Parts: sequence; C-alpha cells; structure tokens
Amino acid sequence: MNFDHLIFVGLNGYALALDRDSGEIVWSNDQMKSGYVTLLLDGDRLIASTNGYIYCLDPATGEIRWHNPLKGYGMGAPTALTSVRGESMHLLIQQAAAAVAESSASAGH
Repeated sequence: MNFDHLIFVGLNGYALALDRDSGEIVWSNDQMKSGYVTLLLDGDRLIASTNGYIYCLDPATGEIRWHNPLKGYGMGAPTALTSVRGESMHLLIQQAAAAVAESSASAGH
C-alpha cells in the first residue's frame, strides 16, 4: 500500500496516521508505552520511540512489527532519530526553506 497520503502523529503513547487531505484518522496504535512519542519514517517502516522503548510499525496499518525495550539505556524521549532511509526534521525544514526561496526568486523574474 502506498502511504504517501498519510501524515504521522505521535502523542502520549499513541501513533496515528491521518489522511493528509481530509484529516481523518486512518489508523491509531495505542499498544506502546505511554509518554512523549518521537517518530521517524524509515522507508517502509515507521520507527517510534517512547519512554526508552523503540517500536517498528507498519506505516500503512500501524501494526507493530517489532519492539525493543532497550533495557539498561534509561527512560525518556530521544533527542533525535535518524536513518539512512528516513529524513530528519532538520533536513525537511532545510528543503522547505530552499523551495520557498527558489519559488520567491523565480516569481520576481
């Protein structure tokens, strides 16, 4: 299934997928540890971290593929999740800023 039409949201132990056109909930997963949730779309996997646990979700369905409690590494939210396939928020912000700058420059000509 193509999940280009989804927006992923993580909050209070939930991971959700919303339809980007309607805002309707496509799927919701409440099977993770509660707390602040950090998400990373890593190609065909949605990686979620909450309270020291890492989960791999199917981005099309929200089903948990695997999880790892990362015992011995402590609790809390990670400062960052990165991968070769996924794009970090910083990179996405840079790309959006470059697109706006390019659009502004071409509109002036």
